[in-house]
This record gives sequence, structure tokens and C-alpha cells, in this order.
Amino acid sequence: MDRACRDCHRIIEEGKTVCKCGSNSISRDWNGYVVIVDAEGSEIAKKMELKNEGRYALKVR
Repeated sequence: MDRACRDCHRIIEEGKTVCKCGSNSISRDWNGYVVIVDAEGSEIAKKMELKNEGRYALKVR
């Protein structure tokens, strides 16, 4: 099961313990899923304050 970073909400693949943002605050308790392909042109990325492409959780506990 994938996990999500509590700090940036990026989806972390199984086996990894540190997010690309450098955080090790990882949770298995998350909901929602969004894929950002064009961070500069995406309204969703702007609302979520995301600057990089990738897979993100909408809510992380």
C-alpha cells in the first residue's frame, strides 16, 4: 500500500522512508488522489500550492 507525505502530500511508493521534499513524516492514512501533469498551468496545483508534477493525496492524516 502506498503512503503519503504529511508535509507535501506527495504519494510515496512502498519501501521508501523519505519523501522527495526531505520529510520523513509519512502516513498510511490518506484519502483522495490527484495527478499533476503541468504544475504551472494547473488550477488544482495552484489551489494545493504545488510547484512540481507528481502524484498527490488530497487529505493526509
